[in-house]
Amino acid sequence: MVDVVLITGCSSGIGRATALRLAASGYLVYATARNLESVADLAAAGCRTLSLDVTDEQSMTAAVAEIEQEHGAVDVLVNNAGYGQYGAIEQLAIEDLRAQFETNVFGAVRLAQLVLPAMRARHRGRILNISSMGGRTTLPGGGAYHASKYALEAISDALRMEVRSFGIYVVLIEPGIVRTPWADAARPGSTDSGDDPYGGYLNAVEQSFSNAYEGSMARLSISAEQVAEVILKAIRGRRPRPRYLISPMAKSLVLLDTVLPDRLHDRVLKWQYKLP
Repeated sequence: MVDVVLITGCSSGIGRATALRLAASGYLVYATARNLESVADLAAAGCRTLSLDVTDEQSMTAAVAEIEQEHGAVDVLVNNAGYGQYGAIEQLAIEDLRAQFETNVFGAVRLAQLVLPAMRARHRGRILNISSMGGRTTLPGGGAYHASKYALEAISDALRMEVRSFGIYVVLIEPGIVRTPWADAARPGSTDSGDDPYGGYLNAVEQSFSNAYEGSMARLSISAEQVAEVILKAIRGRRPRPRYLISPMAKSLVLLDTVLPDRLHDRVLKWQYKLP
């Protein structure tokens, strides 16, 4: 029997690469996005396509119901949809913070709730939550984004213990810097306003962001296809690991956060980002 995989956020980046990789590996992939036209071409690669908005209850319920009606259950859920909200916490509109959690956290939780009853009935299933090294360490300028990923990590840890006795595995995928359009959307943006008290800070964050994705540090980034290979490994593995921290950069940054005292860690980041 072919496993049925539901993937969110397939219009670009990790979601698209994963849909293509899993379809090529023989899985029955439902590639979803808010805009159905953005994934229409994936049908030619063997994917089924569905419109799915992880901030809309009716959209999520309808997508899962359609798959279960045809196949009985979702065998693998890949919660990939997400984005990065950058900026100073004081200046962040509270509705933007809520929107960050709606997409990165609440949507993933709700989809897990929707697919779990059928998974439990079959006594098998996997839920892969696409987190980030940013769910294990916090970098300047990304408070909202990191908070959402830390929340996703905590929920995944709790859920993993809750459902393991039902034959269900919950896995966290934690990439480092990935070369995807996500980076363009997440850019903090520089500020030239002399009246902005955080102007110098945000300019330094923007410069570091540019260096990571386009400058000398870009060589340490990884591709969406590399992440897709790890996702395939986590799906195929008999006993997948709870976490897959991907790329040497991600591993080194998480290690530094683990071993350094907080004040020293802050000083290292201040030096690295050239913060004022």
